[in-house]
Amino acid sequence: MNKTWLIIKREYWTRVKKKTFLITTLLLPILVAGLIALVSYLAVKSEQKQLIVIQDESGFFINKIDSTDEFYKTIYSQPKANESKKDFLERKDADILVHILPFKNNHPDSVIIYKEGGVSLSAKSFISNELDKIYQIKQMQDAGINKFQIDSINNSAMAIKSYDLENNKETSSEIAMAMGYSMGFLMYIIIFIYGAGVMRGVMEEKTNRIAEVIISSVKPFQLMMGKILGIGLVGLTQFIIWLSLMGFMFLVSQIVSPEMNAAMHSPIMQNPEMQQQALEQMNGEFNPMIQNLLHQNWGLIIGAFLFYFLGGYFIYAAMFAAVGSLVNEDPQEAQQLTLPVSLPIIFGIIILQATIKDPNSPLSIFGSLFPLTSPIVMLGRIPYGVPTWQLISSMLLLIGGFILMTWISAKIYRTGILMYGKKPTLKEIIKWIRNS
Repeated sequence: MNKTWLIIKREYWTRVKKKTFLITTLLLPILVAGLIALVSYLAVKSEQKQLIVIQDESGFFINKIDSTDEFYKTIYSQPKANESKKDFLERKDADILVHILPFKNNHPDSVIIYKEGGVSLSAKSFISNELDKIYQIKQMQDAGINKFQIDSINNSAMAIKSYDLENNKETSSEIAMAMGYSMGFLMYIIIFIYGAGVMRGVMEEKTNRIAEVIISSVKPFQLMMGKILGIGLVGLTQFIIWLSLMGFMFLVSQIVSPEMNAAMHSPIMQNPEMQQQALEQMNGEFNPMIQNLLHQNWGLIIGAFLFYFLGGYFIYAAMFAAVGSLVNEDPQEAQQLTLPVSLPIIFGIIILQATIKDPNSPLSIFGSLFPLTSPIVMLGRIPYGVPTWQLISSMLLLIGGFILMTWISAKIYRTGILMYGKKPTLKEIIKWIRNS
């Protein structure tokens, strides 16, 4: 046990003290935040208002199309005699020409849109929605239908709540879906990144022939477990720092945001009555969401996340360590051998998609019980509510799967870490497991 602890400390401190660790840990959140800010800035700058000139030969749509849209401005005009469409657009300094042909039998004939380089889907949707809305109002008026009554009927909705019969608490499928998918996908990323980190660590020691020296004083199983735990702690440290930095930067961005400062110092927000109305509106919008969040069993969610994080990492780290011990100096070998380990993880994220839609389907239950997919799938089911026997069974199977996979991986690791210059076959690997 002392030797395993020494290996854990060695793996942890040698990686944490590296400049690359400090650079990636501190700079990655900053780079991600900077990239998001840059993309947002470019998106805003690129969203220049386009001018649409409308040539309405029907005369029905004049001055009825919304000209205050965020992205489109409309004007009405007619071309000169023998003036081409292109010259018409250039003269009006417009981007899009909408030609509405005269009505036939009190019905619109057709609408033609012209734009150099083709019309975008958003522009076509805006024009189509505006024309359809205006023409639908005309049809209602001709039929003697009150549009406001129709709108009132269409906008009316019944308040629907859902409750869990087991604890008689209100539930929210939307919040459960968001939480389940977020936790499951986060687990998917963690397993891939840090499991592959264990494999790279084993490959480095094998290719540098350091493993030969270490194994002369410790058992292969102690070396493998020390490496898994040490690299896992490095990943956990990095992950905590990333979350802390991202949370801090998010708070700072909200405080110094120009839009927020402008809103807080606007004349409206200085008015006490307007402040009270704004607070009531915010409470009306966010109170149901906050209540649903408070109704979640956070003790179970956090505890399950930590358990499946550790169980999922350990079971896959053992598999990745075994793969790393089989790889020689050819990087293509690592890619080929990693595929069988990666498939259950990919399969888990596919089942998670189905779990979000139906958390109690046979496929979802199987995925939450099977040890290689349960760290991803079970986290997607927990916010919806999972029967106690299924949760306990899943945890026991994950522990059993980890013990079995560690035992198998240790047998492969014991022989593979000292094997050079030859790519082992599947038959040889099975023989190692049987005879070691």
